[in-house]
Amino acid sequence: MTATPAGGRHGRPWRAAGAAVVVTLAMIGAGMIGASLQTTPAPRPPQPLAQAGPEVTGSAVPDSDIPPVDGGAAPTALTRSAPTTIEIPRIGVDATIMSLGTNPDGTVQVPPLEQADQAGWYEPGASPGEIGNAVIVGHVDSAKLGPAVFFDLGALVPGDMITVRRADGQPATFRVDSVKSYPKTAFPTELVYGPNDRPGLRVVTCGGQFDETVRSYPDNVVVFATLAA
Repeated sequence: MTATPAGGRHGRPWRAAGAAVVVTLAMIGAGMIGASLQTTPAPRPPQPLAQAGPEVTGSAVPDSDIPPVDGGAAPTALTRSAPTTIEIPRIGVDATIMSLGTNPDGTVQVPPLEQADQAGWYEPGASPGEIGNAVIVGHVDSAKLGPAVFFDLGALVPGDMITVRRADGQPATFRVDSVKSYPKTAFPTELVYGPNDRPGLRVVTCGGQFDETVRSYPDNVVVFATLAA
């Protein structure tokens, strides 16, 4: 990856993320989202049907290939507003969203493990409903809570709906386009944090078989979704 600022809202550089952040994300893959501190084996979270490897990291549906919802005109984008809650009916998620930024080492912040029932919005990027990719992250499990906010994220399938409620009272509802699993060493940084010419949503958590040796999950589950009409 070249050392240039990444595209954020409307294809412009992120307000708080430059080249160092992007390079770090590419190497680490959204950080230790959902790293578990469990000392006993926990139920394995459901995994997406689509598994992407290093050689096919661009196989998640590119934004340019996503047809308008219902075959009609693309929905009108919303103005910027912070998200407050996320609802995913298929997997029973109705969670508060906190705002997140980046750590001093350039990795993306995640909610504290003691608040693993909440999701986090990457504030330097687009807000849900704006032009661009809004990114929401969350844990898959934690020692204190067990299964966390996005434990069942990998069970989503294309066509499922996600509603993000916003501070301005205008909800943004997204239709899932694809759900993929990527090794953290091959995280699709550009597809998740890169620019988009329409309102997109990326929901990220950990996935794969929990590694007892390093006490973390090897993969990231990524849901790609587009604003519905």
